[in-house]
Amino acid sequence: MQPGIHPPYGPVVFRDRAANFAFLTRSTATSDKTVEWEDGNTYPVVDVEISSASHPFYTGTARVLDTAGRVERFERRYGGRGDR
Repeated sequence: MQPGIHPPYGPVVFRDRAANFAFLTRSTATSDKTVEWEDGNTYPVVDVEISSASHPFYTGTARVLDTAGRVERFERRYGGRGDR
């Protein structure tokens, strides 16, 4: 990497307040807010709206789309497949 053009890369806590979930990782994201982590050190904290703890796909609450029903409705409207 070329020196002097990249942002500083260091430890940051990402916190999902909706799910009461936080994790420590390294990032170039910065924040003026800080939080004391489990190891006793203070790190900048970035609040996020959604994380793996609250995302419907990861929590298993995602809706399953009825693709078969959509295909049948399309065929009723526009006709089924003709012989080719």
